[in-house]
Amino acid sequence: MKLTVVGGGSTYTPELVDGIAGRRSTLDVDEIVLVDPDGYRLDAVGEFSKRLLSHAGHPARVRTTSSLAEGVDGAAAVLIQLRVGGQRARREDETFPHVCGCLGQETTGAGGLAKALRTVPVVLDIAERVRELAGENTWIVDFTNPVGIVTRALLAEGHRAVGLCNVAIHLQRTFAGLLGVDHGAVRLGHTGLNHLSWEREVLVDGVDRLPDLLGEHGEFIGEHVSAPVDWMRRANAVPSYYLKYYYGHDDEVDRQRTARPRADVVSDVEEELLKVYLDPEAHTKPAQLEKRGGAYYSEAAVQLVHALTGGGPAEEHVVNVRNNGTMPFLPEDAVIEVPSTVDSAGARPLPVRPVEPRYAGLISAVTAYENLALEAALKGGRDRVADALLAHPLVGQYRKADRLADEIVRINRGFLPWA
Repeated sequence: MKLTVVGGGSTYTPELVDGIAGRRSTLDVDEIVLVDPDGYRLDAVGEFSKRLLSHAGHPARVRTTSSLAEGVDGAAAVLIQLRVGGQRARREDETFPHVCGCLGQETTGAGGLAKALRTVPVVLDIAERVRELAGENTWIVDFTNPVGIVTRALLAEGHRAVGLCNVAIHLQRTFAGLLGVDHGAVRLGHTGLNHLSWEREVLVDGVDRLPDLLGEHGEFIGEHVSAPVDWMRRANAVPSYYLKYYYGHDDEVDRQRTARPRADVVSDVEEELLKVYLDPEAHTKPAQLEKRGGAYYSEAAVQLVHALTGGGPAEEHVVNVRNNGTMPFLPEDAVIEVPSTVDSAGARPLPVRPVEPRYAGLISAVTAYENLALEAALKGGRDRVADALLAHPLVGQYRKADRLADEIVRINRGFLPWA
């Protein structure tokens, strides 16, 4: 099987390759093609990936190319993990909203909208090329943020696509360690949207162990996800790390005003990683990858690709998938992040117990924003940008929406053909 990684020059990529090396018996990959326009990064990552596979005794061949056509032709699955504008654009996303006292972040709020505007047209163009060159049966796995909006764009255009995030698998592994059980025995009651989710159950052998986790390890979990333990125990739920941007918005803005932007931190880590990748003696996954973020990304991606292409029985994975009535208060075509059955026919959301108003209201509001954000990304226009911002719970005021829309257009003029 040929697996193509678009954005293969990312410093994330060796994490994925290491995961493939560890799944030799279950994921039949004999060719990995890394596609990226950045020749320097592509060469460094590509050569290191070859050494990593060779050291692990995996027979797969790694090829690198700047040609999307060459990369995707004949692929069984295409993983998209690109960042339009690089870390420089990310730094803008994390800082420009501060002019209005709003959160700066690369996947939500005004910064997340800016990223969506830059990203959606590019990903759709890539997906169309995949359909033309590799065929309509090729699976697209989207790891590109904002995952929910990008996946919704792909599904709306009829592509065979599934969105993937590492939040759920990270929490699953954390909970398994705290409970002292094998992670395969842990099933999450993961409910919500990408980067807007809650764990309402942690099932082990059919028994909900979430009360035990919060009772015995509440303080640790609270620090892990930046949430008050009293609230978690009262709600019997664990919010994702990203909920701090909603529930602790003002504190986060205060912190961001004096903290070093995450984009700068990641840029430094990437420099360290590239030095390792360029070392001809390096052939194992470096410890610095843990600083890069995306814990368990490789395992989640490899497991999902196996389920989509392996031809075996359906597996359960937490993915971003079309709602199709799973949450009745959302449109059918909304993209939600929930446990789903996945096989070669695709991903289908499993039933979700009724969602409490404390979550449903925020899920509905952000879904409405995502719909408007996608419309702005597809059709363009400063006013559509402002309308999307006005609908976002983290903005939601006329003056702020207008000011931030103007900032987005100004900063991203080179990426937005309509600006």
